[in-house]
Parts: sequence; structure tokens; C-alpha cells
Amino acid sequence: MSSALKWIGIVIVVLILLLLIAPFLIPVDKFRPTIEQRATEALGRKVELGKLSLSLISGSLGVDNLSVADDPKFNSGPFLSAKSVKVGVEMMPLIFSREVNVTSIVIDSPQVMMLKDPSGKWNFSSIGGNSSSAQKPSSSGSPAVSIGKLELKDGQITLGDTNSKKRTVYSNVNLTASDVALTNNFPVLLTVGLPGSGTMKIDGKVGPVDANDAALTPQNVKLNIENLNLASTGFLDPSLGLGGIADMDATLVSQSGVMNTKGQLKLSKAILVAGGQAAGVPAIINFDTKYDLAKGTGVLNPTTLNIGNAKSNLSGTYRSEGDNFAVDLKINGQGMPATDLESFLPALGINLPSGSKLTAGTLSTDLHVTGPTNKLVTDGNIGLFNGKLAGFNLGQKMSGVASLAGIKTGDELVVEKLTTNVHMAPTGLKADNLDLVAPQLGTVVGGGTLDSKNNMDFKLVATVNSSVMNAAGGAAGAAMGGTVGQLMGGGSNCKSGGIKVPLQIHGTTSNPQFVPDVGGAAASMLKSELACGGGDAGGLLKGVTGGAGGAGGAANTINQLGGLLGKKKNP
Repeated sequence: MSSALKWIGIVIVVLILLLLIAPFLIPVDKFRPTIEQRATEALGRKVELGKLSLSLISGSLGVDNLSVADDPKFNSGPFLSAKSVKVGVEMMPLIFSREVNVTSIVIDSPQVMMLKDPSGKWNFSSIGGNSSSAQKPSSSGSPAVSIGKLELKDGQITLGDTNSKKRTVYSNVNLTASDVALTNNFPVLLTVGLPGSGTMKIDGKVGPVDANDAALTPQNVKLNIENLNLASTGFLDPSLGLGGIADMDATLVSQSGVMNTKGQLKLSKAILVAGGQAAGVPAIINFDTKYDLAKGTGVLNPTTLNIGNAKSNLSGTYRSEGDNFAVDLKINGQGMPATDLESFLPALGINLPSGSKLTAGTLSTDLHVTGPTNKLVTDGNIGLFNGKLAGFNLGQKMSGVASLAGIKTGDELVVEKLTTNVHMAPTGLKADNLDLVAPQLGTVVGGGTLDSKNNMDFKLVATVNSSVMNAAGGAAGAAMGGTVGQLMGGGSNCKSGGIKVPLQIHGTTSNPQFVPDVGGAAASMLKSELACGGGDAGGLLKGVTGGAGGAGGAANTINQLGGLLGKKKNP
């Protein structure tokens, strides 16, 4: 037994020695021109290899360097380069017939440059077809090259445009494909590290490679994206503080140059205008799109945008435009629960007054979104109906106006209607034709802006309801020493429409500051009461004229109004 073991040991040692010595006896580097030629003919691009070495233990050829030329119309450098490549080969044909039959290719740390020209054509479009590179295939047609397994490990892809210096780098690129041939439909698994610690995974089948444009190659894959930081990709402008985290699951089917993509996109922590804050709830988009790869244009089939139980419909078109996509979309939502949308408002730069909360109401929108994805502009109208804002005392905020008209709103503001036209851009928000109807107050109309620092600049006119004035008149007169009571006729039955009070709103949406126009309020009050005629006007005239005092009485009354509104009296 010991003798047999000894001979077995000797045989093993001899085999190991043969495996170590044999590569030096086989001039594998002589195969380099043949391999370069076959690869060049298969890809339609000039392929250059470094020194070749052989490992019988692993059954592979080692290549020190690999370079695949780019289309010179796009780039004078290589399309793909790598410092290390292992080519699996069948050993017996190599040893006895000196034929190279490739079974696998493993490329370590490849660098890939992917560029698009202004017409939307990619630099890899000519791979596998008639290349415009310096060296043409030596044979009349591309040979039927097949690789049992192809792997790219820890690679890097640089993505950009030929007319822009902007480049986006994707790292941790890993690809595995089997039964690879230009004429096959073969399985592919691709994982990519995205900017901002995100990941992308593509799993499915691609091929056969389109002979005229590799970018039009058919594919049927599942696409998964996790934790994609939109600010780091350029989809939103990071210089304005815009951002959001995207997660997506979709199926992608491409055939005859048309790509159909259907799935769900989740947008979390969205900031859509400068000065906005991260939304507290995600927006869920269930989408269905069709994209023409050759034209670079797409259409959004019936798609829904969901924020909690609030649902709106999206439709429109989009097109490739430089580094971004330009969109022309419509968003329509009716009767959406306002309470579900409250936590998303900070993304639009809108914060409810401190300590307040929406407890009821529905929101309706009809919006038109246009422009490149990193500079979207939204126009349209928004309406809130039958809303309740708990924890917000409008009378206290409008203390001067409230004292003037005797308004007591309490700690809950009821909004019968609030509608406005809006223009939203990354730099801020503008509201026109604002129309507020609040039973505790009356109506408010006007407009204004909300800038990137959340500063408000609104010019409004509040019309206090006659019913509010009548109900408050007597109490106001007693409490205020008779001044407001006299002005209101001690409980006027005037039906002229109420007092119009011009005012401005400054501060921020979380802490609005109401600044009334004293002179305008006094003039409006005088006009309103005179319109009533008879006894109603008598009380007002009495207060304004001060009896025989005339103009002096009027000045005194305006001074008293100024005191009510927190303004300095005239000397």
C-alpha cells in the first residue's frame, strides 16, 4: 500500500510540474494576432491585446491589456479598456492542434465610455455592424463567434454627451452573460452602482444585436433601481437645493426600436423648489410609457400619481434633450383628500402656519408641467374646498383688522373655498387670482409670491362680511369706547357688502405676518357706510365729523383706527 501511495504521489508531482512547465512550451503569444483579428471582425472595432500567458490549471489565457477602439466620430480614445483579461479556452485543441476555442471571458476593472451625439445616436451603435473605425473587418462578413460565459467585474461606466463636458460616472459595474453571440437572444444580469450610494439591476434577455444600430437591440428585462439620489444625477438641479430619492421596479421590453416600460416609481424626500423642505410622505407613480429609441421621443400612457389616498392622473410626452429629458405633462386631480397631501407640501416650499394642521377638505388641481427635468416649470390652478385648518387663529394673526371689524375666528379656520392660479419654478412660486371664502371673515382676493427662502409677498383685499360686522358691531362699540360702534352704526344692518380692507402678507408660510393698510381701510369703511344711507350713515358721519368738528373729527377717527391697527397716530 505504501508503495502504491508513493507512486501516486510521484504522478501528482509530475502532473503539477507539467502544468507549471507546459505554458512555457506552448507559444501562446503567437495566437494574439488571430484573437485580435477575430474580435475585431466580430465587434466591427479595432481590438488590441497585450501580452498573452497560459494557465493550464485554470484552463485560461491571460491578457495583460485590452483596448477596444471607439467610433472616431465620438471619441479618439478607447470605447473599452482593461488591464487584465482572462480567456477560458479548450485545452486539448490548444495543446494538440493549437486552436483557440473560447469558452469564457472575464474582464477585470473595465473602463467604458458611453457618449451620445446631438442627434441622439450613441457611440456603441455601430458595434457589431459596419464600423467607421480605421480598420475594417478583413472578411466579407462577421464570423459567428460564441462565448459560453462573459463576465465584467468591478467596472466603471462614464456617461455623457459629445457637446458637453459634463460626465456622470457609474462604478461597481458587474455583468454576467451566457451563450453570448451577436445572433443570439442571451440572458444577462447587470448590476451598477449609482451616484449617491444607489444601485441598479437589470435581469433578463437581450439580442440578437441589431446589425445597423446596437442601441436598437431587442431586450426583455426587469429593471430595479434603489436609493437613487436625483440631485447627484442631474435630474433635479442640486445648485438650487432640489433633490429626492427614487426607487423603481419596472419591466422593459424593446422591439423594432420601440421601448415599452411599465412599473412603479417611488419618490421620497422630494424637494421640488428652491427653499423647499423634504416631503414627509413619498409620491408613488404607476407609469406606462412608450419610447422611440431612434427619434428620442416618448409618450406617457395613462399614469397615476398617488400621495397617500390622494390620486391624480398624468399624461403627456417627453423627449431626449442633451443631458436631460424635456417633458410636456398634464396633472389632473379632483377631490383629493387634503389631509393626505399636507406632508408633501413642504416639497413645494409651502409650510402650514406653525402649530396648525389640516383636518378636513379636498384639493383639486389642473396643472401643466413643461421644461427639462432639472428645471421644470408648472402652471395651472389649485383649489381647496371645505377645508379646516386647526390650530390657526386668523383673527389673532389679523389682530388690527379683526379689532376693526370685531372678528373672532377662534382656533380653527374654516375655508369654504380657496382657489388660485399658480406658476411654480425651481426658484419659487407665484400665485395670481387668489380667491378665499372663509365664513368667519368674508372673502379675500389678490396674489403674490413665495421666494426660494420661503418669504411671502402677497397683496390682498379682504372684504369683511356684513353679517360678521353686524354681529360684532354692538360688542365692538362697548369694548372699544364707542369708536368702532359708532362707525358701524352700533349694529348696522348695511347690506353693501362689508368693509374692504387692503392688506399685505409678509413673513413665511409657517409664520405669516398680516400688515393692513390703515388709510385704505378707513376709506373703504367710509364708502361702505355712506352707501347704506339713512341712520346707518348717521352714526358713521357722527364719528367722522365729530359733530361740528368736521375735518378735525375725521382725522381723529383715522387716528383711532390707526391705534386699533397697531399704527402710530398722526400728530
